[in-house]
Amino acid sequence: MFAKTKSNNCCGSAIASVKVLVVGNGGREHALAWTLLQSPKVKQVFCCPGNGGTATMKGCENLPLAVDNFAEIARAVKENNISLVVVGPELPLSLGITDYLQRYDIEVFGPTQAGAQIEASKSWAKAIMAEAGVPTAKAETFTEAAAAKAYIQQQGAPIVVKADGLAAGKGVIVAATLEEALGAVDNLFKEGFVKLVIEEFLSGEEVSVLALTDGKNIVPLLPARDHKRIGEGDTGKNTGGMGAYAPAPLVTPELMEQIEREILQPTIATLGKKGIDYRGVLYAGLIITPEGEPKILEYNCRFGDPETQAVLPLLETPLDELLLACVRQKLSQQPPIRWKEGSAVCIVAASGGYPDAYEKGKVISGIEQAEATGAIVFHAGTKLQNSQLLTDGGRVLGITATGTNFLEAIARVYAATERIHFDGIYYRPDIGHRVNRQ
Repeated sequence: MFAKTKSNNCCGSAIASVKVLVVGNGGREHALAWTLLQSPKVKQVFCCPGNGGTATMKGCENLPLAVDNFAEIARAVKENNISLVVVGPELPLSLGITDYLQRYDIEVFGPTQAGAQIEASKSWAKAIMAEAGVPTAKAETFTEAAAAKAYIQQQGAPIVVKADGLAAGKGVIVAATLEEALGAVDNLFKEGFVKLVIEEFLSGEEVSVLALTDGKNIVPLLPARDHKRIGEGDTGKNTGGMGAYAPAPLVTPELMEQIEREILQPTIATLGKKGIDYRGVLYAGLIITPEGEPKILEYNCRFGDPETQAVLPLLETPLDELLLACVRQKLSQQPPIRWKEGSAVCIVAASGGYPDAYEKGKVISGIEQAEATGAIVFHAGTKLQNSQLLTDGGRVLGITATGTNFLEAIARVYAATERIHFDGIYYRPDIGHRVNRQ
């Protein structure tokens, strides 16, 4: 391999210039790279493998490395004198990228493989929730279809069927009928999942809280609302996320304090008791019941997508300072996070057919015109080929706009999105539609 590098153990503020590697190629990673480059201390950002947007962003360079090629990532860190690695997707975290890089004294923002189980295994996460005593839905775990179906017949519908492993944000089926739930069991087992979690349906409004943690202390970012469904009015199939807005008005400061006290802190404490030193993002997918009580639906081990694209444009505190404070277990020494006034809304422009079959290689135009309105266009499923920007995924772009209030941000983001074109472009016309009811 190569000789171990020595980590810089000084505090983040003492570093004159920082080079950061962002692992991943989606809209979340583009947003992370873009935000890091706003910091006066960040000299350069590398992305592996990155996308068409990071390839053309000033101060950013793509490295053609797969997210699970840990040896080459470590080599690139040494060769480029990179100070910090920020892991975007859940897959490399679940495979142990943090554990691997830490062996070479490389500073990594993201939990170890043990901590990443909180997303990689929903049954394991439910056990953590039970041990922590956090409010959540009643659930059972099954490895056989017959037993799962019998339980569903006993419980009735609506009911929630979840794949136990990673499913790119699409392994949760909220079944309105018994027929749909029973079909979901068959489909998920056919797709190769060996374990399912069957969970009671909870009614209410969903919110996402992305919290930074150094394994002892926890600092929530602005609450966000993600629109998971493909169709207008939050109908149709679940996707990786069709848009988001922040801060979610439903989460008052008092409610956020309750979420932190009753859900986030007990979970981090329970992980610590199990010997898991969790440093990174603890993403809480929550539901706020009609009575105003928060309950945890699921945990993720990384920044959300597209929530990150709505939250980070409102951040004033340099992101690198916050991430290094988590890595070096100095979050308690950080001053309160500073936020810009106003609201942010992100719209996902997807390929026609998503989340089912879709075509790639469509020419994208209008991004400069969209950005001329003041919007930020984060690339997700794009690639740069022969100086031409092409679609290369299901979720292609995340267009974000800010405003003094939500109505202004919504008007701005749609005005920008209308300027972007590619064959088959699809985006929901109602992102943020719930805001007026909160």
